[in-house]
Amino acid sequence: MILVVAGVAGSGKTTIGRLIAGRMHCEFADGDAFHPKANIEKMEAGIPLTDEDRGPWLRAIVAWMDARAAAGESAVVACSALRRAYRDALLSGAARARMVFLVVPLGDDEVRVAHRAGHFFPQALLQSQFAALELPEPPEPVPLVPAVGTPEQTADRVMEAVGLQPGRTDTPTP
Repeated sequence: MILVVAGVAGSGKTTIGRLIAGRMHCEFADGDAFHPKANIEKMEAGIPLTDEDRGPWLRAIVAWMDARAAAGESAVVACSALRRAYRDALLSGAARARMVFLVVPLGDDEVRVAHRAGHFFPQALLQSQFAALELPEPPEPVPLVPAVGTPEQTADRVMEAVGLQPGRTDTPTP
């Protein structure tokens, strides 16, 4: 299984994704690492990304996912996937891919982002993420998972949402 942990900046994608990858004994990738330098510079300058900016980034993530799937490996990747079109791009053609969307209230998220250190995404851009956000709705196969409580509790809810046993520490069947 390739698991995409999606959500707005500060929702816990990286923390939860790493935790689940550790439980599954598989590779984790942070979607931020796939951004071209120009995207990072824009965000650092407080300029929201456009759909055009996100195209190459999404294609790079899809290529990484496809490589893991072709090798028969399980993996976890964190990616904002704010709009349905982005989620469709990430999941199209990836039969083994599943996605969950972490949900966090704006006020809680503002506190989280304000306390993050060493990340290029400034708190000033958080409003633009919520403005662009299209939460998954049926028939989209992306469950919403509340990003509340401890990271372990959220990871358990994510694993339940995709049919894995919470707290699981063995490798899933590809």
